[in-house]
Amino acid sequence: MNTPDVRSIETPALIRRLGLSRRQFMAASTGVAAASLAGPLSSPAAAAGNGRLIPPGKLGIILYTVRDAINRDPSTTDLASGFKEVLAELSRIGYKQIEFAGYTQNVNAEGGRTPAPALLKQWLDDSGLEAEGNHGSIPSTLTDATLASFDAACEAANILGMAHIGTGSDPTSSAYLADWQAAAERWNILGERAMTMHGLKLYTHNHSPAYSFLLDSGPLDANGRPTRSSGVRRLEWFLDNTDSRYVFLEMDIFWAHVAQYQHHTYTAPDGSSVQDIFDPLGTVNSYGPMRYPLFHAKDGDARPGTPNGYEIVPFGAGDIDYRAFLGGVGAKGYHNPMWEQDNAGSPTNPGQSLAYAQSSYDNLSRLRG
Repeated sequence: MNTPDVRSIETPALIRRLGLSRRQFMAASTGVAAASLAGPLSSPAAAAGNGRLIPPGKLGIILYTVRDAINRDPSTTDLASGFKEVLAELSRIGYKQIEFAGYTQNVNAEGGRTPAPALLKQWLDDSGLEAEGNHGSIPSTLTDATLASFDAACEAANILGMAHIGTGSDPTSSAYLADWQAAAERWNILGERAMTMHGLKLYTHNHSPAYSFLLDSGPLDANGRPTRSSGVRRLEWFLDNTDSRYVFLEMDIFWAHVAQYQHHTYTAPDGSSVQDIFDPLGTVNSYGPMRYPLFHAKDGDARPGTPNGYEIVPFGAGDIDYRAFLGGVGAKGYHNPMWEQDNAGSPTNPGQSLAYAQSSYDNLSRLRG
């Protein structure tokens, strides 16, 4: 798949001084970055330099990747099963950071169905692992009860030693501006609460629809909703309208590239069709890389003509140029790239997800740029 050149990125402060929106600035920018966004892991241009792109202490994994092993009944197998054994195995492989995807495991594993946060923390410490975040549930409405639940989740995150708390879902699945306005208002409140009361960065995790174009203008449909777009992407509007001190993003780099493939044209208010190719790396640097404390380092094999344009594969087996992406993002050493492979488990090969964890770790640790 042909992808656009990465444009040179200036600081958000300069963008504000110029009186431009980020979109206008990126459209006007004519500089070309040193590497293309897409290309094989072994791209010669991307391989220039030899510094480690992921510091050893930042090599991480989200446990959703090995959820089959965590939910495996230890009484039926000699394979690593449940949190304690899987964490020990991931540590043996070499991972240093963990992102949780909930706190439940097989009921027969040590600690029971939902181990206490203090017990999970003990297992992390025993394995030399650090928890960075969790894909949990963010309240969709704000009441005394939902705020109390949110505070409890933050307290659990503090026990586990996390710096972040988040969700695996987009702030809203809606295409309409009014719903994103409501989501931004709610997230500003929750983000400030997470930071000021609990010392945590609140983050949302993206999927490709979040980078589609917001329906915010043009003729209204029968239900009074707008049918066309001003050209602003949903998640970009959200980042523009949430407080950068309190609301953060975990970019899933795979789904951002799917968005680049899927969401490239919008219908303008006057009915014309406008092309606007999404730039994952440029977006991170435009909004400021510190706004993105975590990434999902998920690899994809290019499949032009399919709905997503990519197929999820083990890290290093795909076509997403991680040397160019991680080498081009600002704030080197700040980010926490969590490897994820949604389809790592296999019903016919119970050891597959942990085998992929090994091969993907090897390829992550070899990244130089």
